[in-house]
Amino acid sequence: MRALLAPSSIALIGASGDPARLTARAQIYLRKHGYGGALHPVNPRASEVLGERAFARVEDIPGSIDFAYILLGTGQVESQIAAVAAKGAKVACILADGFAEAGPEGQALQDRCVAAAKAAGLRLLGPNSMGIINIPEKIAASVNAALEAETLPPGRLALVSQSGSMLGAIMSRGAARGLGFSHLIATGNEADLTAGEIAAMLVQDPGVDAVMLFLEAIRAPEHYVEAARLAHAAGKPLIAYKLGRSSYGAELATSHTGALAGSDAAAEAFFRANGILRATMLESFLELPALVLGRKPLAQPHRAVSVLTTTGGGGAMVVDALGVAGIEARAPDAAATEKLHAVDMHPHGRLLDMTLAGTRPERIEAAITALAAAGDTDAVIPVIGSSAQFRPADAVAGILRGRDAVGAEKLVAAFLVPQADASLRLLAEAGIPAFRTPESLADALRAYLDWRAPVPADISMPPFFDLAEAPDEGDARDLFAALGLATPYARMGDVADVPEGMSYPVALKILSPDIAHKTEAGGVALNLPDAEALAEAAARMEARVNVAAPEARLTGFLVQPMSSGLSEVILGFRRDAEVGPVVLLGAGGVLAELHRDVALRLAPVDEAGAREMIAEVRALRVIEGWRGLPKGDVEALVKAIVAVSRLATMPDIAEAEVNPLMIHESGVTVADAWVVRA
Repeated sequence: MRALLAPSSIALIGASGDPARLTARAQIYLRKHGYGGALHPVNPRASEVLGERAFARVEDIPGSIDFAYILLGTGQVESQIAAVAAKGAKVACILADGFAEAGPEGQALQDRCVAAAKAAGLRLLGPNSMGIINIPEKIAASVNAALEAETLPPGRLALVSQSGSMLGAIMSRGAARGLGFSHLIATGNEADLTAGEIAAMLVQDPGVDAVMLFLEAIRAPEHYVEAARLAHAAGKPLIAYKLGRSSYGAELATSHTGALAGSDAAAEAFFRANGILRATMLESFLELPALVLGRKPLAQPHRAVSVLTTTGGGGAMVVDALGVAGIEARAPDAAATEKLHAVDMHPHGRLLDMTLAGTRPERIEAAITALAAAGDTDAVIPVIGSSAQFRPADAVAGILRGRDAVGAEKLVAAFLVPQADASLRLLAEAGIPAFRTPESLADALRAYLDWRAPVPADISMPPFFDLAEAPDEGDARDLFAALGLATPYARMGDVADVPEGMSYPVALKILSPDIAHKTEAGGVALNLPDAEALAEAAARMEARVNVAAPEARLTGFLVQPMSSGLSEVILGFRRDAEVGPVVLLGAGGVLAELHRDVALRLAPVDEAGAREMIAEVRALRVIEGWRGLPKGDVEALVKAIVAVSRLATMPDIAEAEVNPLMIHESGVTVADAWVVRA
């Protein structure tokens, strides 16, 4: 940790004496920003580099080094690994690209570098890493051009970014908001050290109050789990901004669950389960730290706020943006109304409009204090108009006094409608979160209200089940039955093998480990009235499927009594490549992917988590007795979700789903099932 974050001796391998070259920047920036440790440029063609003694080889450096920044081209990196390890380095940072991201040859080179480093007891940062910046320790071991700045604003926020270019962008954008950083670290390809592992180090640093993560992917999720656990124990928020929110590529999945539980949906579930706040906008990523520093996750958020405004239009924008984010701007309750009346304020509707009262500090303070008394809101949001631009001292004074009067009782966060840099600066200095757009305000509040303590790891034992090597729907049903989700069915080995004792009418389906979507292959027939119709339908189905899917292996037919429910859901499980096992609940049937009305959690989940999922699926309101309709068996659905989520304990299962699962007034029925081996 010390060698990575605060090395006292640095080797710059491949350092250039030409100040215009990229490979000269690290040395220039280290000295420019005050690095006082030992610095060893390595250049075989010069005895001096930029005024400092240089060495032809790493082996020639006197004494030991802590940190090596390898600035050489891709093909020269591998040969330096053993050399820097022999000089005592604990960490080597690799600038060059052309490794795993460049294809199989690059991947092989990266793997060899990692293997050599591990054998030598050396940790790697990168490849494709722009290095590390530790502002309090005056370390700027980076080639990021943002270090051309004369000074670097210090602070207590740490940034770990998989994109090196974003270090400077976030540092400069943060400075405009009064944000200062302690550390900025670029992880690049993360062949060895990951963003999660470095975050775990940073939350243990007493000079760090929060860690911000700029992510393109989640690699080694167990590192984030550990970082989140440490962060929660230390009271230091982890705040993530992750790219990859688009749904392209979902059509490549073999199941409905795979298409619906895309990698970003799984990432969202991962962040939620581990108590990591997620911003979905760059603006809110930068503004969220001020909102959550010194706070803890709310045990039972109301997802509602009180809004006061000195401009009707500005207040309406906030109400609208909050509503889109699922947060209600709520009218004052009885307690808040009583306090407002006591100071001669009379609320009407969701906004306390103070336009006529102007921005007199005592009036703003009184309004904030009164609204904070509401027992059904999570925050008070003052919205300030033109006075924030032209009379910043007055505009801010009332908010500051109101916040001080409220104390820790309730969050106070402001939105300034005009461009009001002076007011924003005053609010930042006072530790009051302030926002430049209603959308970033809404996104930050959503992240805060979604914030939970990390969910403890599940330690339950998996059920015993010996899954076939190439499972068909019958095998999938047997698996779900082992989990406690059994629905009677019968197998037909061939078209003549009509089962006895069936309760007609029945549904008939083809059995094949290769056909996930039977309807599209002509492999489903419904409402067959008797045994004769069943046999005839099986013969026709076999012929259709052989034409539609000639390469598919057919293992027989499945017969099940027809059933209808109050509602149909998809209940699925998937082992996501980034974050691991997830469970999905959504509107079911053949239109599941069209509706995309789903809830997702890391698996396994408990009954409380299952109830949260049910509440998030809009289509499931019908089973709550919507407009006089019969109520469905919610408890049976809760138990089904918990049961399916236990597939997380079975590492040989990659995907599984029931679609649809029919919900009745009493009980549930598995109408179709599918499973994929890992």
